[in-house]
Amino acid sequence: MDILLLVKAAIMGIVEGLTEFLPISSTGHLILAGSLLKFTGEAAKVFDIAIQSGAIFAVVLVYWQRVRDTIAGLGSDAKAQKFALNVIVGFLPAAVLGVLFSKAIKAHLFTPQVVATTFILGAFVILWAERRAPSAVRIETVDDMTPMDAIKVGVAQCFALVPGTSRSGATIIGGMLFGLSRKAATDFSFFLAIPTLIGAGVYSLWKERAALSMADAPMFTVGLVFSFLSAWLCVRWLLRYVATHDFVPFAWYRIAFGLIVLATWWSGAVVWAE
Repeated sequence: MDILLLVKAAIMGIVEGLTEFLPISSTGHLILAGSLLKFTGEAAKVFDIAIQSGAIFAVVLVYWQRVRDTIAGLGSDAKAQKFALNVIVGFLPAAVLGVLFSKAIKAHLFTPQVVATTFILGAFVILWAERRAPSAVRIETVDDMTPMDAIKVGVAQCFALVPGTSRSGATIIGGMLFGLSRKAATDFSFFLAIPTLIGAGVYSLWKERAALSMADAPMFTVGLVFSFLSAWLCVRWLLRYVATHDFVPFAWYRIAFGLIVLATWWSGAVVWAE
């Protein structure tokens, strides 16, 4: 057993868990961490997607009562049915576009210029969203959402197909721009992540199954465990954070990270496209 490989898997899992649900793009951070750790290759690319499932288990745990009540009420509870419908409707746009264009996106958009640009542009969108008047909020909780609201957030999630955008950033900030409160947008982003990331993980594992073997199981297990633990801490922290804070600090962080992407690419310190 390669202990060094397991340590790298643990570090990558921690990076995934800490960045998946913050509006700062887990993909960009995983690329940077993977390059610095020399954790690259086809198996590593599948690993980066697969360990998202660990982060999703953390969301399910934090929201377990809501998840359980929704599943139990699907047959008779109108509130549960409406909520489940909204999650499905919000999930579909990115799912369809992801299947249709994932190869093209990886081939043409996975460049340091695109990653840095989306990091920085995303920062300005966050700053703009946070400057909007509080009166723009019309939806206080996820239960107030309609399927049309869910579709809008689902369309916003499609922008996260572009590397560096951030799935959580696109859905949270998109939700806020469409009239959701910061809390409602954050909650719905978490719920929307459950089918989105599990679907992406299963799809990636199936497509790349020929490149994997049972020898990779310990690496994937360690990554999933550490992704789960770090995401659980991050989600609990973020829910407390949004109650009294805005996302402006994340915008400035994105600008700084975008500049880091450009610097590491220009210097050759990080291989951003393979």
